[in-house]
Amino acid sequence: MAVKKKTTKKKVAKKKVARKKVAKKKAATKKAAAKKTPAKKIAKKKTTAKKKAAKKKAATNKPPVKKKAAAKKTPAKKIAKKKTTAKKKAATKKTARRRGSVDEVHSFTPYKIVKGEDYMNEEQTAHFQEILNDWKQGLMQEVDRTVHHMQDEAANFPDPNDRASQESEFAMELRTRDRERKLIKKIDESLANLESGDYGYCEDCGIEIGIRRLEARPTANLCIDCKSLEEIRERQRG
Repeated sequence: MAVKKKTTKKKVAKKKVARKKVAKKKAATKKAAAKKTPAKKIAKKKTTAKKKAAKKKAATNKPPVKKKAAAKKTPAKKIAKKKTTAKKKAATKKTARRRGSVDEVHSFTPYKIVKGEDYMNEEQTAHFQEILNDWKQGLMQEVDRTVHHMQDEAANFPDPNDRASQESEFAMELRTRDRERKLIKKIDESLANLESGDYGYCEDCGIEIGIRRLEARPTANLCIDCKSLEEIRERQRG
């Protein structure tokens, strides 16, 4: 009887241990299942949230990209217009220089001075008369060219920058032509002095101005000393 009781007790103890193991396994599987399912759900939620955020970003970022492109295009056009106006200004300056400044005398062959010859003889007067007439003719051609150029180029540009550049170009040309008009008047006075025999002599002291000085400045009416004194007086007044 004692042996039977012991065996039954062992069997009961084994059954209890087996039940405990089964219960532990069930609890572990339940925990694993409980852990696995929310992880998947959380991952799905995260992916869906990321997709929604990406869609929102794409929807919000599309219109500003167009605006940026438009904003970039407009300054590019303005820069191109500014470049064209700058090129036009540079071209007008070059043409103004090429046409000849107010003080520029056309090319001529210098007079060969012979020893013992009289000052302002017939050959010298003819030489300077030719220089003055050629210079006057060139200036008159430039005046006519300016008038035709302003008539041809005059246009109502829609862009205010183009209009301003055209107005400044015309104003510059008119200023240079006004100076040339005054110079033409001086040339006429010099031609009149040639005819009267007063050309080539200083108006203040009456001495000879000199052939080389007159070739450099055909409208000169003062010698170097008197001209330098006049410049000193002007500086003191100014």
